[in-house]
Amino acid sequence: MPGTVDFDAFDLTVGPPEERVVVHGVRGGEGPPVLLLHGFPQTHAMWGPLAADLARDHTVVATDLRGYGESGRPTEGENHAGYSFRAMAADQVDVMARLGFDSFAVVGHDRGARVTHRMLLDHPERVARAALLDILPTAYVYAHTDRALATAYYHWFLFIQPADLPERLIAGDPIGYLHSLLGGWGSGLDAHPPEALATYERAFADPAARHAMLEDYRAGASIDLEHDAASDVAGERIAAPTLVLWGERGVVGANSESPLEVWRRAAADPGLVTGEAVTGAGHFLVDEQPAATTAAVRAFLCG
Repeated sequence: MPGTVDFDAFDLTVGPPEERVVVHGVRGGEGPPVLLLHGFPQTHAMWGPLAADLARDHTVVATDLRGYGESGRPTEGENHAGYSFRAMAADQVDVMARLGFDSFAVVGHDRGARVTHRMLLDHPERVARAALLDILPTAYVYAHTDRALATAYYHWFLFIQPADLPERLIAGDPIGYLHSLLGGWGSGLDAHPPEALATYERAFADPAARHAMLEDYRAGASIDLEHDAASDVAGERIAAPTLVLWGERGVVGANSESPLEVWRRAAADPGLVTGEAVTGAGHFLVDEQPAATTAAVRAFLCG
């Protein structure tokens, strides 16, 4: 992590005995705890400028989700449950407990934001406040898919095809494909700092990592939707103050409904959810508009 605050790396083994997984991460700073969760196809390295700023007066923990970066790659199990957002959320709650934090703030981007949403529902007593960066709820996306969204989110439908068809297709030029994703969803490949890009390339070069990332999407189209439906029936809603940020030029920002209004319907009290578009950003808010994104997150966490 760049900046004046030192970050120490850790590897913690979490989960029940029959489902243990190693979670890799870094910790730095002192103060109220905040957990940072990355998305696809990145690692905890994406948080560089935001993590360095928050660590001036927060204890910042940034991890690699299971299957990503240097964290463990468990088997997918039945119905892809090994890569469900529920499993990923449980990992992160366990990590924070092991580090001594029973309650904490969470900032999630992309898949990490979906893990954060599940954490808000499964572990409401642990999440003091949460920020969701550039996503709409998973169930909402699938229920409102049209030609425009399917074109922009084509990878959602490629990745959920049975193994190992997508894996073999991506294996033809994995780094070239990675670059097309990182460059095509935002302001270009150059928006990503070289040191962070190198970590993404190193992970994506590993066939086991690529398979694990695809299992994340397969879970998103199967068991995660089951969990979302059950939560809806049970009346589970977001009960913590939540910040929603999205890129002005991204797919989420182009949705026919305001992302803010969509997320307010997911909360027990619509007043809990605040948010705004990040001007000039596509999908990768932290990389494309680091100052504006950091200012918005900091103001929310310190409010």
